[in-house]
Amino acid sequence: MSQLLQYIIFHTELPSESVKNTVQLLNEDCTIPFISRYRKERTGNLDEVQIEAIVNCKEQFETLEKRKATILKAIEEQDALTPELQKKINDTTDLITLEDLYLPFKKKRKTKAETARKNGLEPLAKMIMSQSNNDLDATALRFVKGEIASEEEALEGARHIISEWINERTDIRNTLRNQLERYALIATKVVKTKANDEKAQKFKDYFDWNESLSRIPSHRLLAILRATSEGFIRLKIEIDDEKALSNIENRIIRSQNECATQIRLAIEDAYKRLLFPALSNETLQLAKEKADAASILVFTKNLKQLLLGSPLGEKRVLAIDPGFRSGCKVVCLDAQGSLKHNENIYPHAPKNDVTGAIKKINSLVDAYKIEAIAIGNGTASRETEAVIRKIRFNRDIQVFVVSEAGASIYSASKIARDEFPNFDVTVRGSVSIGRRLQDPLAELVKIDAKSIGVGQYQHDVDQGKLKTSLDTVVANCVNAVGVNVNTASTSLLSYVSGIGPKLAENIVSYRDENGAFPSRTAIKKVPRLGGKAFEQAAGFLRIKDAKNPLDDSSVHPESYSVVQKMAKDEKVAVSELIGNKSLLQKIKPEKYCTDTIGLPTLKDILSELEKPGLDIREEAKVFTFNQNIKTIQDVQEGQLLPGIVNNITNFGCFVDIGVKESGLIHVSNLSDSFVSDVSEYVHLHQQIIVKVLEVDVARKRIQLKLHK
Repeated sequence: MSQLLQYIIFHTELPSESVKNTVQLLNEDCTIPFISRYRKERTGNLDEVQIEAIVNCKEQFETLEKRKATILKAIEEQDALTPELQKKINDTTDLITLEDLYLPFKKKRKTKAETARKNGLEPLAKMIMSQSNNDLDATALRFVKGEIASEEEALEGARHIISEWINERTDIRNTLRNQLERYALIATKVVKTKANDEKAQKFKDYFDWNESLSRIPSHRLLAILRATSEGFIRLKIEIDDEKALSNIENRIIRSQNECATQIRLAIEDAYKRLLFPALSNETLQLAKEKADAASILVFTKNLKQLLLGSPLGEKRVLAIDPGFRSGCKVVCLDAQGSLKHNENIYPHAPKNDVTGAIKKINSLVDAYKIEAIAIGNGTASRETEAVIRKIRFNRDIQVFVVSEAGASIYSASKIARDEFPNFDVTVRGSVSIGRRLQDPLAELVKIDAKSIGVGQYQHDVDQGKLKTSLDTVVANCVNAVGVNVNTASTSLLSYVSGIGPKLAENIVSYRDENGAFPSRTAIKKVPRLGGKAFEQAAGFLRIKDAKNPLDDSSVHPESYSVVQKMAKDEKVAVSELIGNKSLLQKIKPEKYCTDTIGLPTLKDILSELEKPGLDIREEAKVFTFNQNIKTIQDVQEGQLLPGIVNNITNFGCFVDIGVKESGLIHVSNLSDSFVSDVSEYVHLHQQIIVKVLEVDVARKRIQLKLHK
């Protein structure tokens, strides 16, 4: 078994055959959604999370191997590579150990130890480390020459060399690492000149703080690091220095003569100047990486919930981007999200033209046969909603309040300019609000996931890892839902397995020039869309009203022949088999197993045939806030209020109860029992009932409890 497979199996604890086959599929340029959905027999039914873990381990191993090659080459160029060292490097399975092995050979800027070596003091350092010299003053006197003017200078130089040796010892570094990992405290103090700064007040809790670094929650560590970077506090890592020094001494000192005294001084110098600064920074960085991972996990969970939010579907929508002085921008969209009309209404101060606004909305609803109204949840949202609810429509019109998060980013983007070159940002923003109601996933993929604003401390975590994780979530959601290839935007198509931005552009261009694709096989005519891309993408692309009904299902074209055989055996057409639950339940999947298609795929096929094209998302539901609650002053302790979850963090969730300030349900108020994962109790945009525990009008804070 190769080192790569051993590494992945060790870190993921997944079956060896599953890992081997998954790696092979990845090397064949297969995507995670394709592998998890259409190659279950080969992977042993691994899900997307497990396959992603294999991908991450594969990347980590490749990074490690690349670094090993660089280090081996560098040491070899110094003629210092021994067979023993080469074996140690080749056998290393983590970067920290690898860098420790390389440390003695690393090119350093000018150091005190290097200067001492140039002054010929390395032999003296070796004599001291031997701990057998009983007349050190006389020995040191022999080295007083050139740049060295005294015995003390000679001993000091020798100690600098010894300090470097101590710093380079892997066992000593690991002992100190262990102490830092288990016992380090993170301590903070306010920068006195910034104590009264208005911006510093949100970090007031950390003006004088200390806590175990191993147990600090991710959100708190990220908050402390932000406060430090903004110059409001200073932090330091603390451990028991005497214990650390004693541990090092016990590993080195074997005598009680003059040499031991010099070594103790060198140990103290190595600890304070080299070991502790480097390893405490390393420990803090590792804690930051863990906090980043925890924070990114919250982001990914939130983003998934947001992307898989309830779609209204293909309904004609009137969308309103509310505002006060500048008025409310109103747009009318057809069932496919195309813009049909736009104008402004002015129901609020200073114009207060409520009557005109009501008449205009009424006439637009009639003229464009509107089926639902979407109102952005930003400034003037509640006031605009109140005006709309006064209107007596001549038919049932559903009214929804829609999250505006990221709408301004979209409206100023190149994607929006390309879609609506003749309209300004206000029109584009309103269109985005309306389309989010029709299909949140199709609209939100046009916005950089980081700009949607769900989670905590998004600007403080590793931006590369955040982008990779969020892009993976978007791709998984798009492929889980499936995409109508004849209506999808370039942005949406680009996330389909095997497609990417360039092929997405080619698909849209071909569609614009040649009309709708009549079948899945017709997609092969798109320039540069080869056999591999078609294999990866076909199962996730849908063709509505196609001649072959399987083209509007998640059954992959490679399995059409199996479905046709099933239909033939049941003496019905494929179209008669689809949706025929009683007939499908009679089919024994074992009968259709082949060398390439096993039970997992066959069960998926039968499940899909039963409910073809079923949208995994819930239907959109109308929600109404308490109409008596308009500002934080209206919120009173003890009230039970309807609310919508609008953000989730590791310490709880925030809830929109219809006022400007979102209330917080702390993790301890989600349940009477211990809560390890907030997402197990609530999800984004969930409609819930909350109990008001506390209202702090001055600090604009509302504490809530989830009401069962």
